[in-house]
Amino acid sequence: MSTDSELPPHTATAVHHVGMSVADIDAALAFWEPFLGAPAKWRTVLDRPYLGRHVGYPGVEIRAAFVGLPGGGVLELLDYQVKDRRQNPDATANPGNVHLCLAVADAGAAWRRAVALGARPIVAEGPVDVDGGPNAGARAAYLRIHDGITLELFQPPARG
Repeated sequence: MSTDSELPPHTATAVHHVGMSVADIDAALAFWEPFLGAPAKWRTVLDRPYLGRHVGYPGVEIRAAFVGLPGGGVLELLDYQVKDRRQNPDATANPGNVHLCLAVADAGAAWRRAVALGARPIVAEGPVDVDGGPNAGARAAYLRIHDGITLELFQPPARG
């Protein structure tokens, strides 16, 4: 086994994709495609033999869609066709909760668009102003989208 000192300092080269398990692929795409302004790059059923070993569900079939993310990378939406699926509790503080943060030019406009597409705001009045730290002057908002997933919208501070 290698020690930390034997490992190269940076092994990752880029974000390849962000994966989200969803209850219904069509419902998830009904949010993501209009929100990101582009159709899924690819829709398929994943059912190759290696997949069950890879994800821990032998013989699994997964309905999948891949949507391009701004700046590169892919959002991978996965609708596992297995019994006994349960949604994670809808709370940001729960261990294992993950959020996707997208940089936006106008947090208010992006927030309104997300809400119009069915997102539930965490703060009803919209994005909040970041009033300290390295992001002072930024605006940010958390919203819940399909399946209780948290989406963060982040408008970087104006620098000048």
